[in-house]
Amino acid sequence: MKRTKDQTKEKVETLYQDSMESMDETESQPQADEAQGQLQNLEEQLKQTQAQRDEYLNMAQRVQAEFDNFRRRNASVRSEAFDDGAAAFIKTMLSVCDNLERALEVESTDEALANGVELVQKQMMDALQKRGVTVIDRVGEPFDPKLEDAVTQGGPDEGEPGSVAQVLLKGYRLGDTILRHAMVKVIVG
Repeated sequence: MKRTKDQTKEKVETLYQDSMESMDETESQPQADEAQGQLQNLEEQLKQTQAQRDEYLNMAQRVQAEFDNFRRRNASVRSEAFDDGAAAFIKTMLSVCDNLERALEVESTDEALANGVELVQKQMMDALQKRGVTVIDRVGEPFDPKLEDAVTQGGPDEGEPGSVAQVLLKGYRLGDTILRHAMVKVIVG
């Protein structure tokens, strides 16, 4: 833009000088004053136009920045909503996993049925693992109330006091989010 301003100023000055040379002595002063006034008027218009251009540029940059922020916030909200929906769906499927495990614990005379239930249970666990779900099964480790709910107590003959003696119902986590706390038997001393 500076180049355009300089070019415009040069053209105006050239026109001014040309008009001054073509005038005779008697007419030169009033025309020179008029040309000087036109030059000042053009310079003032140029300054106003540049100020308006700068204002529009700043406004466009602010709008672009706000839009970029909106896009980032929207992507974050969309991702969180998807993760929340996935976690809610997985929670509903945990009871299915529990029932499949219970079905496998029951002795069956129908081997084909038992194999089918085992395959379905394995597929279910594989699908959960692919989604990032892990089982909370910490037998023998110190009790952690962030991961487990103590529902019964065991005696000191079952292991070290304060540790998990048995997992009664598996817990599950998705990343850092606990989907369901494990229900455990804790050894008290």
